[in-house]
Amino acid sequence: MNVTGTRGIGMTSARTRERLVVRLREQGIRDAAVLNLIRSAPRHLFVDEALASRAYEDTALPIGFGQTISQPYIVARMTAALLAEGAPEKVLEVGTGCGYQTLILATLVKQVYTVERLASLQQRARQTLSALKIRNVRFRHADGGWGWAQHAPYDGILVTAAPAEVPPALLEQLDVGGRMVIPVGGQSSQELLLITRRDAAHCTREVLDRVSFVPLVGGLD
Repeated sequence: MNVTGTRGIGMTSARTRERLVVRLREQGIRDAAVLNLIRSAPRHLFVDEALASRAYEDTALPIGFGQTISQPYIVARMTAALLAEGAPEKVLEVGTGCGYQTLILATLVKQVYTVERLASLQQRARQTLSALKIRNVRFRHADGGWGWAQHAPYDGILVTAAPAEVPPALLEQLDVGGRMVIPVGGQSSQELLLITRRDAAHCTREVLDRVSFVPLVGGLD
């Protein structure tokens, strides 16, 4: 699927997007499908117009409500890790945010279930994805730490904010053979983990990177 957008003069130029993809390759991203999506996805639609000129920089940007749109490298790194053993059929995303990571996932997997605690942010993401004709995403306004048990188990879980520890509810909702990509730790020290469920009772953990995410906050707003 080729997703493009038109808002913002020059924001969809091939040269600007290609520079970003070259940078991601230099940082070790090799998954061609992920790189092609980073190239084609209209990131400028997910940020405020005042920041549209920076949409294709490899940096996190504020999106309001104390949240950020993740750095493209991190989006690519997490997505590639989740899909490294093949694209999962059903993915839970914890932290919809502005919907940019949701778009990347929805273009690569069959079904995305996404949870966001901030109602206003979720509504904005829903509107943007609807305008882009993304139809395979289901939204829930809820505390992300509880996941979405109704549709579990999931082949993949991707978490876009950092809890101090991996929430037990998310581990319980990960299917055997499934993979979870999640940042874990405090604001001063976080690790991006790949958790793979080997059987009903055991998971393995691999540290992928050192990262800096907003904290995973409980409750609703």
